[in-house]
Amino acid sequence: MGSCPTGLAYLKENNMKMLMTICFALALLTAGVASAQDTMHNDNMKGDASMKAVHVTGKVSDDGKMFVSDKDSKSWTINNPEAVKGHEGHHVTLTAQCNADKNEVHVMSLKMAK
Repeated sequence: MGSCPTGLAYLKENNMKMLMTICFALALLTAGVASAQDTMHNDNMKGDASMKAVHVTGKVSDDGKMFVSDKDSKSWTINNPEAVKGHEGHHVTLTAQCNADKNEVHVMSLKMAK
């Protein structure tokens, strides 16, 4: 009384095994995607870390988008111009990460030059 016929119990058991297999496969797939995204993020961080911080003195352009070094008169694009806002046209010393391949600097800090 109240028990399932053996054929119905067998179907329920197979359905449960199939459901568990699908859940396990989805868990593995999700873990794989998350791992791949984390690896891509770490590769971007390595590129940023390879740029060394330097101290360089020069002049910020009037529009705040370029920096001209006193040492060699080389022009660099400032990739974060908001960091030099208020110092347009000023003679400053930057602490920045330089990317020579792209000829740009990422300003970390600045102070007025003496």
